[in-house]
Amino acid sequence: MYLASTGAVTKGGAAAPAPEKSGAGRGRVAGPVLALGAVSLVTDISSEMVTAVLPLYFVLQLGLSPLQFGFLDGLYNGVTALVRLAGGYAADRGGRHKLVAGGGYALSALSRLGLLLAGGATAGIGAALAADRIGKGVRTAPRDALISLSSPPDALGRAFGVHRAMDTTGALLGPLAAFALLWATADAYDAVFVVSFCFGLLGVLMLVAFVPGHQAMAGAAPKAPSRRAAADRAPSGRRDHALDLLRIPAFRRVLLAASLLGAATIGDAFLYLLLQRRLDFAVSWFPLLPLGSAAVYLLLAVPAGRLADRTGRRVPFLAGHVALLGGYLLLLSPTGGWPLLIGVLLLLGVFYAATDGVLMALAAPVVAEARRASGMAVLQTGQALARLLAAAGFGAAWTLWGVGPALTCAAVALTAALAGAAALLPRTERPS
Repeated sequence: MYLASTGAVTKGGAAAPAPEKSGAGRGRVAGPVLALGAVSLVTDISSEMVTAVLPLYFVLQLGLSPLQFGFLDGLYNGVTALVRLAGGYAADRGGRHKLVAGGGYALSALSRLGLLLAGGATAGIGAALAADRIGKGVRTAPRDALISLSSPPDALGRAFGVHRAMDTTGALLGPLAAFALLWATADAYDAVFVVSFCFGLLGVLMLVAFVPGHQAMAGAAPKAPSRRAAADRAPSGRRDHALDLLRIPAFRRVLLAASLLGAATIGDAFLYLLLQRRLDFAVSWFPLLPLGSAAVYLLLAVPAGRLADRTGRRVPFLAGHVALLGGYLLLLSPTGGWPLLIGVLLLLGVFYAATDGVLMALAAPVVAEARRASGMAVLQTGQALARLLAAAGFGAAWTLWGVGPALTCAAVALTAALAGAAALLPRTERPS
């Protein structure tokens, strides 16, 4: 199936008429995409201020083993599985994408206060982190659906690239803010939590003020009628079940490929911990490690999205995972010092630039607009659960066998996953 086509969009498995070539697809990014990017930028400052210090806090201060940290890291990223599906379903029911996304943003902002009130209690911190991940899980699919619904089909890669670039700007600024606050306040984590809450609240207010709802976006652009699309919007029968999307062959193959690759992705936190062990730098610099990969992601997100629109989205998506495999191999090599640090962070940034938004652009055209949020929720859930298994598995392998054999197994698994994903993903044609 021609997923990256500039002339056809699949709706519920049936192709809709091509949009007119007015130049909109190659012109400016839609206003709602920019507004959502600004919201994500501010929200990511809030979230990354906290997440940048979590590996350091858990492993180096609390003394958790790699197995325990692997479980917590996987849980931190996988706890959103069910709420992603619920968020996507709720957003599609009545087109309440903005309302559902706003609730998720608000819950994440309030979780910062939970960290402040926890007072160091493990149960309280765990509950606050769970609330943050639930909020993220609820908002992600409706937000990405809003991006896809407000963008021409031939510019989805660019739209997601612009959004991810703005989102990553927040991810870049968040650790810097956390580092500056900890340095200025002599490691007062409460100050980080308070400032993080303020940024999170600002993001909610921006969403309310500047992002239009799905109905407003739908009214802005005429759509060709489609019997299949009308059937997908019907509130009766089994069409409302998100898992019915698995009946769409192209979507099912994208989901399987993304999940297979996710099961071989061990996660950023482990890579940063491995760098710290190899280079043995002062732990006070640990929160700054995400800045390197975030800077590369920021620079390459838009070019990667535009390249995906022009050449097809399958190849950049696979190439991004090849870059991640390169990071694994570099950590296994005898390379040390600055070359190791720069190389791993560079490859990690390339991985995210070529996969994160590109995957959403790859999947969006094969899902009907009436079920777009549900489709993205199913895809994100499959990927999150796969990464949960990867994090827990790598942590167990590290604990039982040591870091070298564990990383070797991860590299072999990712190589096999790449071969499987290449066979699963529908081959795209070069757009004319």
